[in-house]
Amino acid sequence: MIELRDIVKKYSLGGEEIRALDRVSLSIEEGEYLSIIGPSGSGKSTLMNIIGLLDLPDSGSYLLDGREVTHYSQRQLARLRSEHIGFIFQGFNLLSRLSALENVELPLIYQKVGPAERRRRAEAALEQVGLGGRLRHKPSELSGGQQQRVAIARALAARPQLILADEPTGNLDSHTGQDLMALFRQLNDSGKTILIITHDAGVAAQARRSLRIVDGRISSEGGAV
Repeated sequence: MIELRDIVKKYSLGGEEIRALDRVSLSIEEGEYLSIIGPSGSGKSTLMNIIGLLDLPDSGSYLLDGREVTHYSQRQLARLRSEHIGFIFQGFNLLSRLSALENVELPLIYQKVGPAERRRRAEAALEQVGLGGRLRHKPSELSGGQQQRVAIARALAARPQLILADEPTGNLDSHTGQDLMALFRQLNDSGKTILIITHDAGVAAQARRSLRIVDGRISSEGGAV
């Protein structure tokens, strides 16, 4: 599904070249549940942005379903993101003026999904994450855990191949975070490919495979940071 080979990403800081990613190679198979753990500054956010097609490497190869994407235009990358990747962020990124249902429908509008199908898919996704009774509630009327479930439903409704979660429990209390991780396991059991980026060893350990990134390099399987 995803094949990264010798990925390098460089930045300039105070005239000094910094390698945020230093020859990273990584394979993610369809149906996997993978976590990547690393401390602040380890390169995990840069790696997430490249896997999520939000940024391109300076060198190396990225194959997505057999297609080399490192030379794609921004328009081509945006289309691939829309069709293949569902994002879940620490800050939920819900629009406060919209209901849960409308928030989930929003990306489907950009995919040019018709109104009736949008509504059907959004309702089904919210039901899947346990919010079938909260369709009309706005974010301010929902708990943090419920808001994160809306964000997950939004990702699911687009029917992505990969769900990419960036610190998904970061704004949640421990109990709600555990509930969310149980939901990820259920989604993976149903066939979804899930990648979690985190600094939390407890969160990382709940994935079926865990990798550690330090100083821009994948250093080991799992382990504490």
